[in-house]
Amino acid sequence: METSHDANLEHASAVVRATWERRHPTPSVQAFFDEPTFTASYVVHDPETREAAVIDSVLDFDPAAGRTAHRSADRIADHIKRHALEVKWLLETHVHADHLSAAPYLQGLLGGQLAIGRNIIDVQQVFGKIFNEGTRFRRDGSQFDRLFVDGDKFALGRIPATSLHVPGHTPADMAYVIGDAVFAGDTIFMPDYGTARADFPGGDARRLYQSIRRLLSLPRETRLFLCHDYKAPGRDTFAWETTVGQQRDTNVHVHDGVAEDDFVAMRTQRDATLGMPKLILPSIQVNMRGGRLPPAEDNGTQYLKLPVDAL
Repeated sequence: METSHDANLEHASAVVRATWERRHPTPSVQAFFDEPTFTASYVVHDPETREAAVIDSVLDFDPAAGRTAHRSADRIADHIKRHALEVKWLLETHVHADHLSAAPYLQGLLGGQLAIGRNIIDVQQVFGKIFNEGTRFRRDGSQFDRLFVDGDKFALGRIPATSLHVPGHTPADMAYVIGDAVFAGDTIFMPDYGTARADFPGGDARRLYQSIRRLLSLPRETRLFLCHDYKAPGRDTFAWETTVGQQRDTNVHVHDGVAEDDFVAMRTQRDATLGMPKLILPSIQVNMRGGRLPPAEDNGTQYLKLPVDAL
């Protein structure tokens, strides 16, 4: 019997195949790499209608000084204005633990709907307690304009798009299939680097394996755009674009032939050696709010909390 996930993946595959057959609707993709956080953000647009999406933008943050800036986001805004693009979507693949989102800033400049997966609500429930947010913090995802579920369809102009729920790294990870391109977030990295960790609250190595294999069931020619790169040993340049076929053939953690139990054992052992990302505490506080800082206190200043021994 066909499951809803199977049906949604089949739809995503059909989107990709239709794009190749028609050729013209292939989206244009421009990456913006932020080396301090090793994050790749994207502007994706339909070349004909010029409708665009911004994916996983970065707010510059100096944790020592507690200062924010918009240099990275302004590069994206300048690109959009220079190419006369119309922003329809600001897409987040998940609640990032390694950078703060600039989506509200860009939305204020450029418009568009801010969207994430519906399982953001699960993340808000967990971290709302960790940060002792109380009743002021809404745990219903209402900080976002759209909460996608698996298989939701949208579009950039003539280019069809589908959201895919790919949990494992976190419970709320989404991938976005836009034409012949997939924006996979932190689910998978370049083939020579492997896969994302699965030890954050709500993470699960077994679900991560299943999500990755689901993505790798798309046609081999599907372009994969990744959210991070850390330069694997022996590679001197950053990279963030690959294909389903390249991942299936050569990914060091999850190439064809790697069994689920073997992957789970490897991922669990590897995760036990990793420290926490240096921006995890400020990032999650901000990103679970849709990229907004906590409300100002009675002195007019906004504060980020540092829970001691909580993680």
